[in-house]
Amino acid sequence: MGEPGAGNTGAFNVRTVAILLAVGILAFIGMLVLGAYAPDLRSGRNGGAHALSNAAVGYSGIVRLAEATGRTPRIIRNARQLGGEDLVVLTPESGATDLTKVLAARGAKATLVILPKWQTAADPLHPGWANFVAFRPVGDAEGVLAPQYKLKVTRYTSGGQPLRALRWMPRGIAFAAPRPVQTIAGVDLRPILTDAQGHVVLGQIGDAAFYVLADPDLLSNIGMRDAAQARAALELLDWLNSTGAKTIGFDVTLNGFGASPSPLKLLFDPPFLAMTLTLAAAVLLAGVQATARFGPPRRRARAIAFGKTALIDNAAALVRKAGRQGRLGPRYVDLVRERAGGVFGVPARLQGAAADTYLDGLRGRARFTGLAEQARDARDPRDMLAAAQALHHWLWEKTR
Repeated sequence: MGEPGAGNTGAFNVRTVAILLAVGILAFIGMLVLGAYAPDLRSGRNGGAHALSNAAVGYSGIVRLAEATGRTPRIIRNARQLGGEDLVVLTPESGATDLTKVLAARGAKATLVILPKWQTAADPLHPGWANFVAFRPVGDAEGVLAPQYKLKVTRYTSGGQPLRALRWMPRGIAFAAPRPVQTIAGVDLRPILTDAQGHVVLGQIGDAAFYVLADPDLLSNIGMRDAAQARAALELLDWLNSTGAKTIGFDVTLNGFGASPSPLKLLFDPPFLAMTLTLAAAVLLAGVQATARFGPPRRRARAIAFGKTALIDNAAALVRKAGRQGRLGPRYVDLVRERAGGVFGVPARLQGAAADTYLDGLRGRARFTGLAEQARDARDPRDMLAAAQALHHWLWEKTR
């Protein structure tokens, strides 16, 4: 049998406790960081119709294609990022999606709204995939911009015939109609892309750069399977982004992937990150001191001592640190004049030069005005000290 208390071989020896504490602290910090950035880390692979989805109805294909061709697309997770001049693509997944705040934030800037078409369900066997359920009712697509914009949506067999663009648009914008094709009609709708019968597939509402794409298959992953359709999609986005902006924004806040402001996230973002790191370092040093301290704690001496002498020394130190000791001459002259006026009974009606002339009339070898002029002209600390001593001696000489 071993001797009692021989060695730290128990389950709670110093090394084991230290490891448990370190793991617990790291796990706590990791939980805080993940909790703060959880909305930004969601992949969005839920089979939906948005820019993060790699399902057939998603738009991750056009996003990656735009990035590969130098168009620097950006995923918008915060409503504060909607104010840029670049084209923003909105992908509401149903007519119940509220676009009021997003459209108000965009104003007259280039905006493309893609209407929903497909009703899908997430594939349980393949994460990120979607299974076809049915076509969405046309009333659901009509409700995306209602009641502000009343649009009528129609869906019918197209046969894959070419779509027609405006004659002055780039020739690269050459699409084949999806099967089936979804079109829109409205009072204040200007056609940009139409089918063979003249039905609007892409239109502009009003005079602002506000566009509505009736059929999402022109830009979704379904259309990106064809090289010609993908090339035309990039040409179309460039044309819609006519403000000259160098990026294209794809909003996902309407799809539930927005990053709402979080007080916890502020701790890890500049400029508050510096404060967080400082506090963490202070806590770490306090812990190290608590574990490594030896002997009784010594009481720290006061940084500022009591008494008039200490007060004067501190004031002098502040003046010296500011480099203003050479510029105190005029104030010291005023102080001596005021004190001499009380001691010698200078009439109150005498002010400024008149009071100085009165003080010059007092007996003595030195004249007050000459000493005062020396003090006012002093700039060097040594000259200032000499002038102040001379004034002090003048006053002392008169009061002996």
